[in-house]
Amino acid sequence: MSRKIKLEEKTPPVAKNEILQIADIVAKEKGIGIDDVISAMESAILKTAHMRYGEEKELSAVIDRKSGEIEIYRLLTIVDDVEDANKQILASDAKSIDPEAKVGDVLKSQLPSIEFGRISAQSARQVIFQKIGVAERAKQYEEFSGRVGEIITGIVKRIEYSNIIIDIGRTEGIIRKSETIPNEIFKVGDRIRVLLSGLNNEQTGPLLQLSRTHPNFVKKLFEQEVPEVYDGVVKIVAVARDPGSKAKIAVTTADPKLDPIGACVGIKGSRVQAVVDELKGEKIDVIQWSDNPAMFIVNSLAPAEVARIVIEKNENKVTVVVPDEQLSAAIGRRGQNVRLASKLTGWTISVTTEAKDAEARAQESERILNLFTTDLDVDDVVARMLMGEGYSSIEDIVNSSVLELSSIEGFDEIAGEIYQRAVSRVNERKKEIEELCKEKGVAKDLMEYELLRPALLKQLVNADMKTLNDVGDLSVDELLEIAGNLLSEKEAETLIMKIRKNWLDGDSK
Repeated sequence: MSRKIKLEEKTPPVAKNEILQIADIVAKEKGIGIDDVISAMESAILKTAHMRYGEEKELSAVIDRKSGEIEIYRLLTIVDDVEDANKQILASDAKSIDPEAKVGDVLKSQLPSIEFGRISAQSARQVIFQKIGVAERAKQYEEFSGRVGEIITGIVKRIEYSNIIIDIGRTEGIIRKSETIPNEIFKVGDRIRVLLSGLNNEQTGPLLQLSRTHPNFVKKLFEQEVPEVYDGVVKIVAVARDPGSKAKIAVTTADPKLDPIGACVGIKGSRVQAVVDELKGEKIDVIQWSDNPAMFIVNSLAPAEVARIVIEKNENKVTVVVPDEQLSAAIGRRGQNVRLASKLTGWTISVTTEAKDAEARAQESERILNLFTTDLDVDDVVARMLMGEGYSSIEDIVNSSVLELSSIEGFDEIAGEIYQRAVSRVNERKKEIEELCKEKGVAKDLMEYELLRPALLKQLVNADMKTLNDVGDLSVDELLEIAGNLLSEKEAETLIMKIRKNWLDGDSK
């Protein structure tokens, strides 16, 4: 282990009392530790010392924390072979100064005090300001790091390129143009409430990143206006916003005697109006949250009435059927209502009318009916009974059993025959498809893709689709044209999206 050898040569103290007094004043003014200020002064003194004695030399500057004395030292590392005379000294030379010196030690010789000239003083001030600025910012970062997500109040200090600089006590924050509510205007000197959305880790630019468009800004405003929300009796589960235009919040409570919507709205709408005023007229729908996805989705589309919904859990999609006269209310102006409902619930919501839904279901029923009467060679009555039991393809029947089919009323004697016809038809299709694929040079990924029914695969191969990527490159309209009545629009869209998702996953099966 190296040791530092200090020569007993003293430098007269330089304004020691004044230095400590200045350090104390600056520390209190900036709200940082006095050690940080003194360290900044030491850096400034060291910079000036390098200018006086040479940048190439190894120096140190120390201010005694009790006496205020300034000591400047030159440091030389003791070595057997000198490579840098500015920073090293031979062991033999070091021993002539200190008999106990050995290789690895640092010889520490005190230098005379420095007369700080005009240039040196200016340079020292720059270093001090820089070091103190870093320490001050670190202190402020620590102070605000636990307040991210809170609402804070500040004063508009200046506006730069549509970005608003906010004075928050000893520091500054910035609201970028994208984080301001459209059409709101602030002037220098205005008081403003904002959400502290993050902190700037860099040493330049305002420390605080602020927002008035973040969904949590609405949530925090309700906490300030509604005691039940602040106390946690009413919980805001989700927020979706179209800043400056409309927002939806989903609320709930564990107290069966409390109406969470009424608590947030307030008497004659006083509470929600206070939030609306702060958001420059942004309309707010307060809805009841439910752990039942269907109920939550229905509530989220308020004020529109919903006739029924069809949920596809695996796809996280839902189709909402509304009366014809409710379509515009459900979708909203420029799709705003359904878009906010999707954000609020986390489901992809599509809206259709009862008339269009009935038409689509009729087309699907007709497709399945034709499939059964043709492939199974049965009449309309039998085909409709199979459909009524939930069968929608020949494969569904094959994946069933004779026992299940015979449980259908009137199928006792024909269940076995229908099952055998289904199995035969599936095998015939499989053989036909295999021969066709071999003839056309179709890739294995397309031949074995589990979501393609044999009839659909045949149509695709006949349309010169040779790989699964060929199908994924199709538009929905192109796929529907090839598939004919074998796919609905929704099924075509789902198939294409699944194939494209497999591209991202790196798996084509």
